Amino acid sequence: MTAPVQLRLVLESADLDAAVAFYRDTLGLPERESFDGPDGARVVILEVPTATLELANPAQIAFIDDVEVGRPAAHVFPLTVRVAFEVPDAAAASARLEESGAELVAPPTETPWRSLNARFEAPDGMALTVFEELG
Repeated sequence: MTAPVQLRLVLESADLDAAVAFYRDTLGLPERESFDGPDGARVVILEVPTATLELANPAQIAFIDDVEVGRPAAHVFPLTVRVAFEVPDAAAASARLEESGAELVAPPTETPWRSLNARFEAPDGMALTVFEELG
């Protein structure tokens, strides 16, 4: 079997324009392409230079919640999904995200694995972490 060459995380949003403004304009993800379909169907594909698929068991999710938020975070879905973006400056990214309407769940916090992580709830309800590698 040939290894995949791309990872796409598809987020459904009832307000696509607001989601695009948040992820493209505020977070800075460049638009790769977009398509319109029948009956008002639209998709905008934003690009990240590199991506990873992070698989974590419930104990690790609880540990990350404790480190980033200081308590268990509310998990609305049966499967926990959180989008994490590495940024060069977590404090500046956090300020930008808050100004754009993201709800701050926990401010930038240094983690045991030497990163500075901040947790948000994006305007579309997605759990979002921005992190800056410190070492």
